[in-house]
Amino acid sequence: MKRTVVKDIVQQFQLKVVSGEKGLFREIKTSDINRPGLEIAGYFNFYTAERVQLLGKTEMGFITTLSSEERLERFRKLCSVGEIPCFCVSRLLDIPEELLQAAEEKDIPILQSTLPTTKLSSKITTFLEGRLAPRTTIHGVLIDIYGVGVLLIGGSGIGKSETALELVKRGHRLIADDAVEIRQTLENQLIGSAPELIQHLLEIRGLGIINVMTLFGAGAVRNFKKISFAIRMEIWDPQKQYERLGIDEETMKVMDTEIPQITIPVRPGRNMAVICEVAAMNFRLKRMGYNAAVHFSKRLTDTIEEATEEI
Repeated sequence: MKRTVVKDIVQQFQLKVVSGEKGLFREIKTSDINRPGLEIAGYFNFYTAERVQLLGKTEMGFITTLSSEERLERFRKLCSVGEIPCFCVSRLLDIPEELLQAAEEKDIPILQSTLPTTKLSSKITTFLEGRLAPRTTIHGVLIDIYGVGVLLIGGSGIGKSETALELVKRGHRLIADDAVEIRQTLENQLIGSAPELIQHLLEIRGLGIINVMTLFGAGAVRNFKKISFAIRMEIWDPQKQYERLGIDEETMKVMDTEIPQITIPVRPGRNMAVICEVAAMNFRLKRMGYNAAVHFSKRLTDTIEEATEEI
């Protein structure tokens, strides 16, 4: 999980820093937003001080009904409970002097935005959910094949990068090679991307490192993609029984999310790129409601039952 500080949202949304520049490196630990209307009214029982505090037209309108002494008392109490990351004020609304005074005493940043309150809240929440999502790194290759995020995994030297190169030549898009950074969203979706250092790069043994975007164009790469299923590549083992029909589905667990997984044995003569393409198309068909293996199994059962009745 990346460490997220107030300065990150200032840069992301081009917010104006009104005061409290010393506090721009305060850490933000939750994606939730708090609108402290009840607290300004004097009710602090369930005050969530660890959240970004958002002040909009409603809060500012109520503040004008309070006396100067009441404003200063409420704002000082707001700032003294817990570790507030920052105050965000929407619509470029005027900031009360009492808030500026109370925030400066604690070096709490006050930020201003031109956006409406609801839109600003939504944008900050979405940004923080992405930044604060649980993360892990997996050794593998992530490819976008026909719009399906396919994670290729397997032992070192099995041919993952070579398969990815062939897939890129066939018009598909590379997301990450060798190391895939995965974040888990609140909806338990897995989003894969490449570490910044190796973004758009592909390592081919004997050839070295190539830049896919430079060689094949911007349409050959993507920055991130939802991972739909995984393909495990392994050396063909004559003693092992591999799935022949595709009825029994394996799964792979990444953090708290399980995704479908298929195991494909590798040996000379097998075109892994074509197999991966077909696997992606078959996955899409299954999600659309058609499963060839189940359909074949039903036809086989019906045929056996008809033969039995004739006897």
